[in-house]
Amino acid sequence: MSNIMILLKREFASFFATPVAYVFIGIFLTLSAVFAFFIGSFYERGQADLLPFFNFHPWLYLFLVPAIAMRSWSEERKSGSIELLMTLPISTWQAMVAKHLAAWLVLGLALILTFPLWLTVNYLGSPDNGIIIAAYLGSWFMAGAFLAIGICMSALTKKQVIAFILAVVVCFLFVVSGSNIVLDAFKSWAPTLVIDTVASFSFLSHFEAMAKGVIALNDLGYFLLVTLSWLFAGLVIIDQKKAD
Repeated sequence: MSNIMILLKREFASFFATPVAYVFIGIFLTLSAVFAFFIGSFYERGQADLLPFFNFHPWLYLFLVPAIAMRSWSEERKSGSIELLMTLPISTWQAMVAKHLAAWLVLGLALILTFPLWLTVNYLGSPDNGIIIAAYLGSWFMAGAFLAIGICMSALTKKQVIAFILAVVVCFLFVVSGSNIVLDAFKSWAPTLVIDTVASFSFLSHFEAMAKGVIALNDLGYFLLVTLSWLFAGLVIIDQKKAD
């Protein structure tokens, strides 16, 4: 555990040693406000909640999270520092966990810094703050799943741009798998079980209730399972490339 904490601190600090974290947080805060107030019709709805804010999170994460994840292993391999990292008294899984946790904390910090939206909705009305807290928690867990996919794609290649594109494509498939357009493509030939299975992979389906403050164990469990599965896949890729 101490090895993970040491590497976690190193990885977290590295985000702020370069403009990466500052740019990410700045863009996230700006787009969150734009989507909530202008596109989400925050004032026009006349309701004291943050649903317009949370509804756009899957689409924000679709592009922003791969951008922050693409450097995790690609940069290590490109610079050659992965060889040095592997000589340290830490295991590959410890390095993988530390990288994910560090980036996940940055995402958590970005979410925390949206507190002016929370203050605004409390100033304008009397929202159920328990629901808002639950929605924040759900958003953070979903961000962790996006992040795990991005880290896995970063493990595949030395080129950050390629890692970003691959992550966006895979994440997009997870986001839209439960949409009507995708499901209609299966309804003409696939049995109900297949259709339901495809729909169950959708990030939108699992986050929809969480955005409304309903934290169900199956939804949290889904995002945790996606996170662990993709981190494990990334671990296998790194170990395989290390053996080559």
